[in-house]
Amino acid sequence: MDPGGQLDMQQLLAAAQHMQSQLATAQQELADAEVEGTAGGGLVTAVVNGQGELVDLTIDAAAIDPEDPEETAETLADLILAAVRDAYNGVGDLQQEKMGPFAGAIGGMGEAVGLPGFPGVPGVGGAPDDPSDGL
Repeated sequence: MDPGGQLDMQQLLAAAQHMQSQLATAQQELADAEVEGTAGGGLVTAVVNGQGELVDLTIDAAAIDPEDPEETAETLADLILAAVRDAYNGVGDLQQEKMGPFAGAIGGMGEAVGLPGFPGVPGVGGAPDDPSDGL
């Protein structure tokens, strides 16, 4: 901010460009990432990429009981679901790790410059039907 309390637009644009570059890097890291989830002590392994796509599923032969195919099918279904959920939870954690800092930074920047739709900014953060927000 300059001494008069106004934001220097050049500094603001430079900060926005820097943040955009960091965001692009984080998005690429997510796109390249793969997260493994397991169930049944490793009998079933699911691999999900950072974009949330299931890319691989492995079932250990020890999970199959040829004497009881019906029970095996039910057990495998449960193990597959558990492994996929485990992998998706890992992806969610990874996404939060990579993208979470941007949510706070963007919100703070919006409040600093008075962008619409950011809570805490007078006249723009109220409820849609709030007559005090001027919208």
